[in-house]
Amino acid sequence: MKEIRIIAEAMLDKKAQDVFSMDLRKLESTICDFFVICHADSGVQVAAIADQVEEQMLLKAKRHVRRSQGKENRFWVILDYSDIVVHIFQTEYRRIYSLEELWADAETQHYND
Repeated sequence: MKEIRIIAEAMLDKKAQDVFSMDLRKLESTICDFFVICHADSGVQVAAIADQVEEQMLLKAKRHVRRSQGKENRFWVILDYSDIVVHIFQTEYRRIYSLEELWADAETQHYND
């Protein structure tokens, strides 16, 4: 999916770590089709990644974020594009919430520079 690649590349442009997508379409009771997840070591970097994702999605896919949450505290930012939900964590919070384990049955795709 083109939008997933745009999001992953935007994250990597801002040096996000462990970037991957989860395809949730085959799972029951999911709130969206895809998660795209990454982490960064500081709140400043989390905010920069979120801003880059929003900017690139608007520029390249003509898609506005529907809702966002967490920009004020910068430890877990969520960007909701309806069918795609983006999760940008500070490193320690990614370990705590461990979304990968909650959705372990999903197909995953990792992205590198």
